[in-house]
Amino acid sequence: MTESGERLANRRIALGITGSIAAYKAVELLRLLQGEGADVRVLMTPSAVEFVGTLTLETLSYHPVDADVLALQADGRIGHVAAAHDVEAIVVAPATAHWMAAMAAGLAGDTITAACLATSVPVVVAPAMDGGMYAHPATQANVARLREFGYRIVEPESGVLASGMTGLGRLADLGHIVDATVDALSGAPAPLPAEAPLSRSRGTAGTPSRGDLAGLHVVVTAGGTAEPIDPVRFVGNRSTGKMGIAVAEAALDRGAAVTLILGNTSVEAPARAHVARAETAAEMQAALRALTPAEGPRFDVLVMAAAVADFRPRSVSDQKLGRSDGLTLEMDSTPDLLAETAERVRTGGRGSGARRPILVGFAAETGTLERAAEKLRSKGVDLLVANDVAEPGSGFGTDTNKVTIYSTEAPPEELPLLSKREVAELLLDRIVVRLVAAVSGETTEAAAPEPTEGSQ
Repeated sequence: MTESGERLANRRIALGITGSIAAYKAVELLRLLQGEGADVRVLMTPSAVEFVGTLTLETLSYHPVDADVLALQADGRIGHVAAAHDVEAIVVAPATAHWMAAMAAGLAGDTITAACLATSVPVVVAPAMDGGMYAHPATQANVARLREFGYRIVEPESGVLASGMTGLGRLADLGHIVDATVDALSGAPAPLPAEAPLSRSRGTAGTPSRGDLAGLHVVVTAGGTAEPIDPVRFVGNRSTGKMGIAVAEAALDRGAAVTLILGNTSVEAPARAHVARAETAAEMQAALRALTPAEGPRFDVLVMAAAVADFRPRSVSDQKLGRSDGLTLEMDSTPDLLAETAERVRTGGRGSGARRPILVGFAAETGTLERAAEKLRSKGVDLLVANDVAEPGSGFGTDTNKVTIYSTEAPPEELPLLSKREVAELLLDRIVVRLVAAVSGETTEAAAPEPTEGSQ
């Protein structure tokens, strides 16, 4: 393996993963390609999804995974065709005997074969399978056929196989696959500096358009938390999750990969989102910490619309408490998840050229919004969406909302009473403007203070 560095800086690469037990190694291969500076999107066969879930790969790649050959992107393009024309190389690792046979025959039954058929960029193939399968004349004929196509084959290695036997069929050393990818692109012209997906898909005059979040990872918290008293009772709030789920649905429709950290809700989560259940403040804290490791946050946008309970019982009974003696609860404050997550984002590492994520908080107030500006500042977020839940049509469980958006760079923006989906779209418009400004190095014209947790 040659010395690593930034040998793939700004290169756009598709990583194709097929249904081999070695599919788990593709996660590390993704990180190695990124470590060389590549922007990697992932294509998967249906059987590969059985070995490695899409959430991990979308979280690490910051792109939606293309696993359905019939799926369209948010901008209406065919996913595998878009991949064929958007990338500079395709790396298929691991490649199964079945996939190589299909590719050799030109059968476009999955996103990887379809993309390879539709592209003229270099293709690197790293087979992985049982030794007998790789040695079979049919497989060897298919390998030879792929070489005729001009594909670079990274030969498998000898070692212990999934069957327990020893033979030639183990996926090649990942460093060798990276080296082969570098070699495949060595004669290609140097790419222009990477452009953020959102700036490619803007409408006229820089206004946000449908598909303007394509290729980005948006995390949304939604719903209320339920802090247990005993196995039956809990301390909670009136949140239904409607606002957070509206944001998640709008982000999905604009092309984002969405992770929804979901508390207690009365509405159904969108099927296209990756859902992580978090019914208590502690569970939500753990989910957020998993997305903000020391090496840097694993998202581009975080919208914390969940209504996290401010207090939880100091002790929890493991049996249902009787009513005869009454009940006195001693309560402790729950962690300030918004402030904590913002701090982890500020202090976490980020790769070369990576922009800081946009952080959005929600604040549910009663009677006045005068505390919202201070919350924006104290919690360290970019935008704070505040509403008076005592106002008609603006409380928990309604289909409408009347909010004021506070930002760090502009006066508060008071919106009229709107549907929660309309509020979500307007909020995402403002997020996109900030993302575009971050890419271009410009400042945004936004507004004022800081957020607290709580939505509806």
